[in-house]
Amino acid sequence: MKDIDKNADGHDGYDLIVIGAGSAGFSASITAADAGKRVALVGHGTIGGTCVNVGCVPSKAMIRAAEAIHGAHAAKRFPGLSGHAQVDDWPTLIQSKEDLVASLRQKKYADLLPEHAGVDYIDTGPARLTEGGAIVGGRILTAPKLIIATGGHPVLPTIDGIEDIGVLDSTSLLELETLPESLIFIGAGYIGAELAQMMSRMGVKVTLVTRSHLLPGAEPEVSAELADAFAAEGITLLSGLSYQSVRRDAAGVTLRVMQSGEPVEVTADRLVSTAGRRANTDGMGLEEIGVETDARGSIVIGDDMQTTVPGIYAAGDVTDRDQFVYMAAYGAKLAARNAVLNEDRRYDNSVMPWVVFCDPQVAGVGLSEQQARDAGFEVKTSIVPLDQVPRALAARDTRGLIKLVADRKTDRLLGGQIIAPEGSDTIQTLVMAMKFGMTARALGGTIFPYLTTVEGLKLAAQSFEVDVAKLSCCAG
Repeated sequence: MKDIDKNADGHDGYDLIVIGAGSAGFSASITAADAGKRVALVGHGTIGGTCVNVGCVPSKAMIRAAEAIHGAHAAKRFPGLSGHAQVDDWPTLIQSKEDLVASLRQKKYADLLPEHAGVDYIDTGPARLTEGGAIVGGRILTAPKLIIATGGHPVLPTIDGIEDIGVLDSTSLLELETLPESLIFIGAGYIGAELAQMMSRMGVKVTLVTRSHLLPGAEPEVSAELADAFAAEGITLLSGLSYQSVRRDAAGVTLRVMQSGEPVEVTADRLVSTAGRRANTDGMGLEEIGVETDARGSIVIGDDMQTTVPGIYAAGDVTDRDQFVYMAAYGAKLAARNAVLNEDRRYDNSVMPWVVFCDPQVAGVGLSEQQARDAGFEVKTSIVPLDQVPRALAARDTRGLIKLVADRKTDRLLGGQIIAPEGSDTIQTLVMAMKFGMTARALGGTIFPYLTTVEGLKLAAQSFEVDVAKLSCCAG
């Protein structure tokens, strides 16, 4: 660590201490440094945090590889075509993923630090908060403001015997040296859905189990559509159940559940838990200095990103807010500007897009139908199945639908969800429409390029007033 000089405010130490060297920590540090402030960026473990090391980057690389296999098999949907692909060398595939991670970690994190002279990177051990700063590796760092961005980690569900079977999580699954023949996934949220389908397409027999249903945060029509797609690919989905116990024997791992009052047992080579995460707040001394956390250990913050202790802020997966890397970076930037530039910026997720990288992809923004009703709106909805979208017909792939939610009184768009092979790219158009207060009628009257998935948004908007099945191509 560099020697600490007196800074512009005349005190010994830094203008800002940032604890956590992932996307949120880097966003906060760079924002403050670019404003001329001295920043201590405290890292512990591998630089770069969850997204680049064990989250977004490695999982999406493997999902794309699995899509290539599926794409070859799916060629038969076109008359006169057939195709085949398979995993020939699992260790080489895993190594290519690791190489990509290492490259991006170096380019997007480690190599950036020298570009920002105001940031001192300190990785001499975990941080513990103290009055006026933090203790790191036996040294006391002081600053008038502090941002906590330590992220989160997977946690196991409470099931009898789960601690004894060598359960996998979203990280260790992608580090397996050999490809298993069968897997049980516990948890059907976005992580479970993505990884279960990815492994199924790699040739693994997959059973996905959940207390509620597939993608519980999605519209029911979207969830049902994805469940049909999974079933068509041979994935077994068991939902609406309670967990009883899990054991390991010569046959593998056996999970016992209760479904509709009846016991059901499922056996596979390994079990993967994707049922939840917990904030990395243990051992930081938060309680001693008065920083409030919730039952998951997540730090409670206000819309200004400040904790219950003035001058201490938090951002990213360590908080009780949205668990997406782009929202972590966004929140951290707000926290830094509020902390060291005395601004009053507020966290706003009203037009926050979200994506599940399954296939078909699921994406959404704004309020669901139920959320809109709960918020007091008089709601109207439209649903257009993909077999009404010319792009899907030409691609011989009509899996999916588009659902829009609008205010019946004002016609203003309140939200929408898409399940479609290109849903992740399509959703941003709806984000922009909602950001600028567009009505459904205005969206339906906008010119869209023909034979695109995004044209489905226009059709969904038009379907509030007309039967789009009766329109000719490009009409309206």
